Amino acid sequence: MAQSSALRTLAHPLRSRLLAELRVHGRATGTELAAALGTHTGATSYHLRRLAEVGLVEDTGTGTGRRRVWQAVEDPGPGATDAEPEPLDEDDAQAADWLALDYLAHFGDRARHWLVAQQDWDPIWQRTCGLEDHTVQVTTEQLTAMRAELLEVLDRYRRVGQGNPAAKRVVVYTCALPVDPRSTGGPGERPTR
Repeated sequence: MAQSSALRTLAHPLRSRLLAELRVHGRATGTELAAALGTHTGATSYHLRRLAEVGLVEDTGTGTGRRRVWQAVEDPGPGATDAEPEPLDEDDAQAADWLALDYLAHFGDRARHWLVAQQDWDPIWQRTCGLEDHTVQVTTEQLTAMRAELLEVLDRYRRVGQGNPAAKRVVVYTCALPVDPRSTGGPGERPTR
């Protein structure tokens, strides 16, 4: 799958929501996805086929007749290939920016939903879910290593609760953002506040 083609295909509000729905909730038919997203089946079917063309979703082959069951294609994750990502042209960069903003809005919706619904959950879930931040001071190499470690932990827990009726799906968002201004000085220069 070409990164450029996938970016441009995914930079569409319904397509990005369809992929997010399949990643979070698992396999579904176009009809089920239409109901979950408040749209009609013709639109979901069309956009699912477009996502499949660029390798982001696939037909599981478990449906009957015209009732196709779709699933998100597993993301191989960072480090799965040694290839350098292809450079983005202006259109791809705009698509990537749109996707990042859409992802941020999606995260905001999920966070707001949790804040409203959390009192209905067991106290342990209330204490361990939700928003928190942690400040670290790292070099770019250390940040890269930290990110890889976090991804390893998340991968280890990806399906650990499968088959356990007490287990719930939890989406974990990661977002490392610089706090200090970008320094233009030499090594050892302290950033201004």
